[in-house]
Amino acid sequence: MTAHWTESHKNMMLFSGRAHPELGEAVARELDYELTPTTARDFANGEIFIRFEESVRGADCFVIQSHTQPLNKWLMEQLIMIDALKRGSAKRITAILPFYPYARQDKKHRGREPISARLVADLLAAAGADRIVSVDLHTDQIQGFFDGPVDHMHAMPILTDYIMGKYSLDNLCVVSPDAGRVKVAEKWANTLGGAPMAFVHKTRSVDVANEVVSNRVVGEVEGKDCILLDDMIDTGGTIAGAVRVLKEAGAKSVVIACTHGVFSDPARERLSECGAEEVITTDTLPQSTEGWKNLTVLSIAPLLAKTIHEIFENGSVTTLFEGEA
Repeated sequence: MTAHWTESHKNMMLFSGRAHPELGEAVARELDYELTPTTARDFANGEIFIRFEESVRGADCFVIQSHTQPLNKWLMEQLIMIDALKRGSAKRITAILPFYPYARQDKKHRGREPISARLVADLLAAAGADRIVSVDLHTDQIQGFFDGPVDHMHAMPILTDYIMGKYSLDNLCVVSPDAGRVKVAEKWANTLGGAPMAFVHKTRSVDVANEVVSNRVVGEVEGKDCILLDDMIDTGGTIAGAVRVLKEAGAKSVVIACTHGVFSDPARERLSECGAEEVITTDTLPQSTEGWKNLTVLSIAPLLAKTIHEIFENGSVTTLFEGEA
């Protein structure tokens, strides 16, 4: 017999891009691991250079990158990191994108438009990613764009636990900013003690980015403490308009909750002045409360750390959804 049997050891290695190093460090602390030392620098013309200071051969590698502004640079950096791992003979590469870039471009609204969310999935696969982890994708169909396992995590338990700890559930009403997120609002309502639901009817321009007109509330919100939820807030126009419509409909108070606080200008001014009691988000993207009157940032690191642990140990990621398949 010519085969040689040796005891094999699984080896997990964590890597973080430069977009949001605090998140990478927080995930590493939760796992009681250290981030792998990495040399990363930009050439004068903007090209990115990456080199890992330790061998990655045979390792189970997890590459965390937050896709904040400038988004294209950080996406390219993650692709280059994945390519470096593949060429360094990593056993398995998991790309962790807490906020999936280009997620809003998940279908063609009119002719001659790209499906950029699919292109991002193709780029990750071409670079060498075996698996993707993301949090609260803009639409569930993005999971099907990647030809491999996609772990779609949800920040709802983090946000609802905070809300239940701070606000009374007696007078709550869960409000979706549009008809498309009513199913998500239904899950929130069930978690928040069977609270009633409403949604804001709105129209969106297909010609102008970030232009939305909030029209009227469908549902009873008069005298209610409203939880207005969304997966992401960019310039804040939709949400600020929804707060105004809810107040006009007689809402007692409005609390905004979202997973991804993109907060492009002028979001801070809009959301600070719109009349919302509080804006709650997570740190899937780098956040600062400076200049805000009402922003609360919750950590997504424990959720990502648990997900990484389950993937590495070949456990069940579904159990992290609190019994939801």
